[in-house]
Amino acid sequence: PARPEGFQRVAEALRRLGHEHEPLWLEVPVRTSQEAADALGVTLGQIAKSVIFRRKSDDQPVLVIASGDRRVDERKVAAITGPLARADADFVKARTGFSIGGVAPLAHSEPPLTLVDASLARFDVIWAAAGHPNGVFRLAATDLQALTGGAPVVDVVQAP
Repeated sequence: PARPEGFQRVAEALRRLGHEHEPLWLEVPVRTSQEAADALGVTLGQIAKSVIFRRKSDDQPVLVIASGDRRVDERKVAAITGPLARADADFVKARTGFSIGGVAPLAHSEPPLTLVDASLARFDVIWAAAGHPNGVFRLAATDLQALTGGAPVVDVVQAP
C-alpha cells in the first residue's frame, strides 16, 4: 500500500541528499520518544525528537532536534532565537506539513529555524521521525548537519 505523503516526502528528501538509510515503516505508531525506543530496541537518548516552537516576533517555526532523554530548555532556545510561544497541533501541521508525533528533522513544507541538541553526539546511531508516527530513519548525530542544511549544534536542553 502507498505510504502517507509526509513519509514519502521524507524518503524522497533522504534519497536526494544521498542518505544511506531508507526510512522504516513500523507496525505500531511511535508518537513519543519512549515508544520509539521500545519499538526499535534502543536507549531513550538515541531518539532524536523534533520539538516545534513558534517565534513570537515573526511567527517563524523553530525546530529543536533533541535527545529523547533530555528536556528542551525553552530559555536556552529563546536566548538564541528570541522570545518563543508554544506551537499547537494546527500550527505544527500548517507550517511543517507533519503532524505532531511524526515531525521529521527535514523535508518541512516551510524551512524552520533549526537547532540541534549537542547531547545527541553521545551516540553513534540515532533515530528520527520520518514524517509520520509510524515512520523512523536511522542516522548518525553528525548527519543532522547535512540533513538540516547546517543547523547549529548548541546546548538547548536542561542538565540531566
